[in-house]
Amino acid sequence: MAAICGAKDKIDMTAHFLSELISFLDGLPEPRIVMDADYRIVAANAAYVREFGGGKPLAGRTCYEVSHHFDVPCDQAGESCPLKQSLEAGEPQRVLHLHHTPRGEEHVAVETTPIRDDQGSIVYFVETMRVVRQASSRAAAQGLVGRSPAFVDMLEKILRVANSNAAVLLLGETGTGKELIARAIHEASAREEGPFVAVDCAGMTETLFESELFGYEKGAFTGAMNRKQGLVEAAAGGTLFLDEIGELPLVLQVKLLRLLETGTYRRVGGLDWLPADFRLVAATHRNLRAMVQAETFRRDLYFRINTFPIHSPALHERAGDIPLLAESLLERVDRKSRRRFTPAALEWLGGRRYTGNIRELRNLIERATLLADGEFIDVPHLTELADDLPPAEAPAVSGGFVISDMVPLATLEQRYLAWARSRPGLDAATLAGRLGVSPRTLYRKLQGLAAD
Repeated sequence: MAAICGAKDKIDMTAHFLSELISFLDGLPEPRIVMDADYRIVAANAAYVREFGGGKPLAGRTCYEVSHHFDVPCDQAGESCPLKQSLEAGEPQRVLHLHHTPRGEEHVAVETTPIRDDQGSIVYFVETMRVVRQASSRAAAQGLVGRSPAFVDMLEKILRVANSNAAVLLLGETGTGKELIARAIHEASAREEGPFVAVDCAGMTETLFESELFGYEKGAFTGAMNRKQGLVEAAAGGTLFLDEIGELPLVLQVKLLRLLETGTYRRVGGLDWLPADFRLVAATHRNLRAMVQAETFRRDLYFRINTFPIHSPALHERAGDIPLLAESLLERVDRKSRRRFTPAALEWLGGRRYTGNIRELRNLIERATLLADGEFIDVPHLTELADDLPPAEAPAVSGGFVISDMVPLATLEQRYLAWARSRPGLDAATLAGRLGVSPRTLYRKLQGLAAD
């Protein structure tokens, strides 16, 4: 009898605990559900019902059926399962999933937290959902849509870093949408209500850099009739995006480093040091690590901006996204509504190599819409004005480096250095830059070559 009473008391306590938990979650703005270890939804708060319910009862259904329309748990269908990971680790777990919603498929950041009873045993799991809004016209038009592993990995990193204040460095080929990624980070951050200020670092001179970034005082130079607000001041409370930061000359890198290290700046012609308040996102298509080795990019600045690197994948790294991207871009650039690609056109687009990435794909589609008169965009509309640039051919080099037998790597380096040093028109600094090493390292290697 005592055992029966004890079990009943435990059930009552669990029910009371669950009731309080559901009451608490219902007042939270984020969509949340409570699940048991068998993946069954015990309760859902109002936000979840509104975002994902679709007007259907949720209690008693499995999370994988509601979210993915699967018949089995996520980990048995090729997806990572946050509930299983949370049960095994005994702590919260986060994943990025593609969920079915009343609006269609959307990327959702899922965080699963185990809930323990008074004895420390896991009795429930709370899942918090955060939909990654990609549907803005500008985002979709430029290419921030996809479901390939490379794209999802990038999106997951965006979500992980967005709410911090860490500096982000976006790396990737030209035309992959790095400014759009920077905007996505800004819009997902606590600074989303603040300004997003983009600065193109390419072609910046010292005078232009200082006056544009820091502003100037009235009378600072000829023509300075009024005080001008700089971009650093304009970005206060928001995000400063430095595009093509690899193009900054060394003298300007020093000025940028001082701004980032001290968090202060001074207007041109001004005396007072002013506080800077911005979140930094930088981008480049260059190999900054090699530039650091060649001493064309400051090592200290590199580590200051490279707190959290994110790779922006080229189209050939996410080829499976091309049909989805093409449909999205067509909706944005077509002068007529509701036109579609033929299956042959989508196949042709998917099999093409894009050296200009999303920018090239968008241009190709926009041209095709101007050439097509009917309801469908077909292959001839895409190929008529396509920029099929031939691959760059390696120039013929007289006296190129040739080796006909296998030798130890140390010997190979010595022979290559001797050959490189003999090339006409290369001083030591230029040669070091071409080899991707510092002049100091090159001198040391050449000394060793002379000693041998």
